[in-house]
Amino acid sequence: MRILISGASVAGPLAAYWLARRGHAVTVVEKAPELRKAGGHAVDLFRPALEIARRMGVYDRITARRTGVELLSFRRPGDTRPARIRVGALTARAAGDHVEIMRDNLSEILYEAGRDHVEYVFGDSIAAIDDRVVTFENGPAREFDLVIGADGLHSNVRRLAFGPESDYATWIGAYLAVLTVTDHPGPSGRVDGVVAVDRMAMIYHDHTNTRGFFMFRTPAPLDYHHRDVPRQQTLLKEHFDDLGGEAAWLLDRLGDTPAFYFDSVTQLRMDTWSKGRVTLVGDAGYCPGPAVGGSTSLAMVGAYVLAGELARFSDHGHAFASYERELADYVQKSRAFAIGAARRLVPGNERALRTLMYGTRLLNRLPTPAVRLLTASSVGLRVHTSFRLRDYPG
Repeated sequence: MRILISGASVAGPLAAYWLARRGHAVTVVEKAPELRKAGGHAVDLFRPALEIARRMGVYDRITARRTGVELLSFRRPGDTRPARIRVGALTARAAGDHVEIMRDNLSEILYEAGRDHVEYVFGDSIAAIDDRVVTFENGPAREFDLVIGADGLHSNVRRLAFGPESDYATWIGAYLAVLTVTDHPGPSGRVDGVVAVDRMAMIYHDHTNTRGFFMFRTPAPLDYHHRDVPRQQTLLKEHFDDLGGEAAWLLDRLGDTPAFYFDSVTQLRMDTWSKGRVTLVGDAGYCPGPAVGGSTSLAMVGAYVLAGELARFSDHGHAFASYERELADYVQKSRAFAIGAARRLVPGNERALRTLMYGTRLLNRLPTPAVRLLTASSVGLRVHTSFRLRDYPG
């Protein structure tokens, strides 16, 4: 079949790889002029996503690009005693496959895995879909048998096929921002930050650059457009200009950042992700919440399952229906986990903040069997590690 995929971040290139491997003629269209380097935040890949990477032959490349964060250190404003977690040691004690990698590094690896067998069209976007005929913003109209929207939370394909984002988006009370800065104030392999009620700011020091990460909660949605960067940066300053520490250091460099990302922590809740010859994958169809719901692992699994179901069934309608059934439980549990994770990451009151600080210090003192027991019983870990991958034909 001739298959068009919109979006070249994570789900798009991964689906393209598997579809092309099974003999389909795959085109990926991406609005950006080149592979996006938006300074993306660190993302977590869990056992099912890493198993997919092994089956693609890119597992070693992914582990080679892991963030290498060994120490997480954060404190309350004005507090001289930070809470610290030896991340590498804790991960080893907890057991189980897990890799943290910057999202843009992951995107590059997945793109390179399939680019020799997939047509990539950068600097263009879908303008209209009329059965098999797809009209583009810049290029000529073309015919495709299927269209897959892998174009993220603000999906253009979803808007064209299903209607406005507001019909499906549920804001869960928080916002996040990520920026890249060019100077290195600390050693590689650590994260330093400040956490207050309803606000947190962290600095990642990795091998190549330094990234800032902000997350904050508000009682009501903010007024901004997702492409209005000056307005987004103004909002960030308004919410963090009195926090000091790492927040102040990052805000001082906001005007010089080569890459900036700001968005709401929003879930997509749809009754179905498919309509006719169109289906959605990853954040475009079932975003559990950026940075809090394991959305990257979910997107990788979703893309793998979608491509696999299209290999199992000769009829795309049956394939789409089976794809949705396979993922339904994983998606629902990811949504539930994300709501709780947003509350835990950004404490909503002083008591929750004290609990976070105390719990972090306690975790480092627990013996290995206790750490493994806690992580094994963690709802979040079970959500992201328990999905069983099928062995699909091809």
